[in-house]
Amino acid sequence: MTGSFKTSWDAIIAGGGLIGLSIAYGLSRRGLSVLVLDEDDTAIRAARGNFGLVWVQGKGAYFAPYADWTKRSADLWPQLASELETSSLPSLGLSQSGGLAICLSDSEMQQRKDKLDHLRAHQNGRFEFEMLDRQALAEIMPGIGPSVVGAAYCPHDGHVNPLFLMRALIAGIERHGGQFLAKTPLGSVEQIGTAMRIATPSGVFECQRLVLAAGLANAKLAPLVGLNQSLRPQKGQVIVTERLDQQLRLPSLLLRQTDEGGLMIGDSHEDADFDTSVTPEIVSGIADRALATLPALANVGVVRSWAALRVMSKDGYPIYDQSPTMPGAFAISCHSGVTLSAAHALDLAGYIAEGHLGTELLGFSEGRFHV
Repeated sequence: MTGSFKTSWDAIIAGGGLIGLSIAYGLSRRGLSVLVLDEDDTAIRAARGNFGLVWVQGKGAYFAPYADWTKRSADLWPQLASELETSSLPSLGLSQSGGLAICLSDSEMQQRKDKLDHLRAHQNGRFEFEMLDRQALAEIMPGIGPSVVGAAYCPHDGHVNPLFLMRALIAGIERHGGQFLAKTPLGSVEQIGTAMRIATPSGVFECQRLVLAAGLANAKLAPLVGLNQSLRPQKGQVIVTERLDQQLRLPSLLLRQTDEGGLMIGDSHEDADFDTSVTPEIVSGIADRALATLPALANVGVVRSWAALRVMSKDGYPIYDQSPTMPGAFAISCHSGVTLSAAHALDLAGYIAEGHLGTELLGFSEGRFHV
């Protein structure tokens, strides 16, 4: 352990991905001393494959607390971006002008409408969407293919550069006096009076608040503080094209144009255990759907592709829990690291600082799987 790292902290965060960094930033901006513990570059990281969407439509259609929490975070995103963006850092590229769910058949259109009607029904008028027919979509996205029937448009949706977001969160933590310690996975946790003693390969630390935000590793870490987190990996693959002139006005679940000009193409979902290899058949399927949407992409060069693992619970919704045996310890897991960054930093971190979870988050407990 380097001498620059003190041993006593208000809060320690285990996990240096978007969830851990967002909570760490939120705690540090409240004046808490914060240490982030992270593994090395070989760790499995959902953030590596993040598509960068700040997405509302469809989320929580059948689980109202998630719909409320997602909408809350989208509403908070401009505040978070304003706090994080400084003259010394690249812009986060945040755009919240709306988003599209493109449909290639009448049945897809009907299924999408039914899902969003269900979501709107329990959002008390706060959730808005519009089903666009082919002609209306063509005005927004010229050049759509003949198989495109239409799309669902939601004004609450948007996107951001997830790598610049990570960089800005780390800079924000350090600006508020927090520190980041790499190659330091959490080893054990022991209650010492009102504090917790954390053993790591880099030394022993003490804290009043411990947040387990280590993605899929939370399944192994949660029992250290008397909790369980039922998690599984879900593989997603992404294609990135060469930089283009402005082509897409709005992001979609399949396609988004980054602020640097390249197109990200994705939306695959595989149960492949912990395999992160790129597979031709899945990449080909992603490309085929993109070409059906915009045939002109046939002339666009691909520069890279990758696969990463989403952090999924049994029902796909977040798991937020506070330890029953170590009240200062929390375990936080979800797959919407970008969308929920604002709520994690500006709301959840406040609850953790106070030593409890907000009432709107109680439905996210692991206990829902055992009733």
